[in-house]
Amino acid sequence: MKRIPHTFSIVFALIVLAAILTWVVPAGEFTRQMVDGREVVVQDSFHRVDSSPQTWQIFSAFYKGFVDKADIIIFILVVGGAFWILNNSHAIDMGVMAFLRRVRRLSHHRVMRVLGVDNIIITLVMIMFSLFGAVFGMSEETLAFVVVFIPLAIQMGYDSIVGVCMCYVAAHVGFAGAMLNPFTIGIAQGLAGLPLFSGLEYRLLCWVVLTAISVVFVLVYAHRVKRHPESSPVYKLDNYWRQPLESNTETSFVQKKSSVAAWILYALLSVVLVYVAVKYPQTELGTQVSTIMMPLLPIVAGLFILIGYFMIRKGSHWFILHLLLFTVVYLVIGVLGYGWYIMEIASLFLAMGIASGVADGQSMDQIAKLFLAGCKDIMTAALVVGLASGIIFILKDGKIIDTMLYALCRGLAHTGEVTTLGAMYLFQTLLNIVMPSGSAKAALTMPIMTQLADLIHISRQSTVLAFQFGDGFTNMITPTSGILIGVLGIAKIPYGTWIRFIWKFILAMIIIGFILMLPTLWLSIPGF
Repeated sequence: MKRIPHTFSIVFALIVLAAILTWVVPAGEFTRQMVDGREVVVQDSFHRVDSSPQTWQIFSAFYKGFVDKADIIIFILVVGGAFWILNNSHAIDMGVMAFLRRVRRLSHHRVMRVLGVDNIIITLVMIMFSLFGAVFGMSEETLAFVVVFIPLAIQMGYDSIVGVCMCYVAAHVGFAGAMLNPFTIGIAQGLAGLPLFSGLEYRLLCWVVLTAISVVFVLVYAHRVKRHPESSPVYKLDNYWRQPLESNTETSFVQKKSSVAAWILYALLSVVLVYVAVKYPQTELGTQVSTIMMPLLPIVAGLFILIGYFMIRKGSHWFILHLLLFTVVYLVIGVLGYGWYIMEIASLFLAMGIASGVADGQSMDQIAKLFLAGCKDIMTAALVVGLASGIIFILKDGKIIDTMLYALCRGLAHTGEVTTLGAMYLFQTLLNIVMPSGSAKAALTMPIMTQLADLIHISRQSTVLAFQFGDGFTNMITPTSGILIGVLGIAKIPYGTWIRFIWKFILAMIIIGFILMLPTLWLSIPGF
């Protein structure tokens, strides 16, 4: 297989192509106006203008793109650095292993024996990882769990594919059906001019449906493999995992006692949260369905203090998990109750990252180094947002983006909403095969797709959903995904074998994703 070009190379080639098009495509513009605080295209207002071919601007486009998307770039860097600090503590790893040990102890109960302890373990683990993918975009982190769940699956009588599905596939199904993922939903909605995480209710339904189908798929396959082990496409290859392991997977992480610094942190956070609760005793929690007044902040502060006391006594890992849980809780309250946007969310995650480092016993210098390492790790995703935005500037400054929109609008004018939305979805799905970076695709496609949606009278939220599904499902099959190739390498599963196993599931997910988009066209759904 030929080497896939680097994402930067692909984006730069697209910038050059966009510049060439400004010499070929006739210039034209729509008239735009502000409606409900966002700029929309006026119907039937397209007109020709003088052409403005682009040349040396292919270099200035980078600068313009970085400046225009500075808030999103900084957001990605801050969140990436914060989660790097959190992941360094291995708190999530420890939590997963503790969960597995506890579920295994329940095997003596009659109900558990009827349902099947192994079935329950697979189901709960997949739901947990799917939730991780849906809430904070777990993706790269699954690499660390493959070596945990494959031996576990082998010991349970399954194969390495089941182990990969339990963590990697589950997380990426959750990633596709995300509800609060800041790296996909947050960025796409920000570029589309939509309230952050709006449409949460329907996305929650989509997540439930997609996760349930993936769990059933894996359980059916696991049951077949357990009954007929030789039917596994990796039966012989799994001899590598069947050999005696040098370490026990259930005791891979040593619990750490909470330090004095962790107790001081707990006390300071408790004081701060009590102060906030007193200052904001009532919260107007608003969704597109209803709006209610509740004493949310006092309740959450009380729960944080009460549960936190027991968690910090149990150990630093548990307290860090406690911090992560309540970060998500305050994120939801902030978005739905106080109109938080990128700046507030980035600040919340930064605070969580620093607090996790302190609770883990890291010095401020060590926390700073970990934060920079996280920024370095996610730098490509952050920079590619600015690079991809440069394409839009070339098309805008060359005055051909509206001409392209006009042509697309005329071509899709008589095809109907279903065909138009399906075409957007198909485009995002195919683009993801060669450009798996969700941030890059959002920066490249959302400015065009949202304006096309306005012209065709499709909800911008539906367009974001098409991006979300198109960005998610093919991540589990595209050879350009470094995460997939890394997971398969660790699991000792050949890429061709994986394709033969997963392609039907991916095709089913793509079809189900399209079906889930259709109600957004026909029904009055909150946020859509």
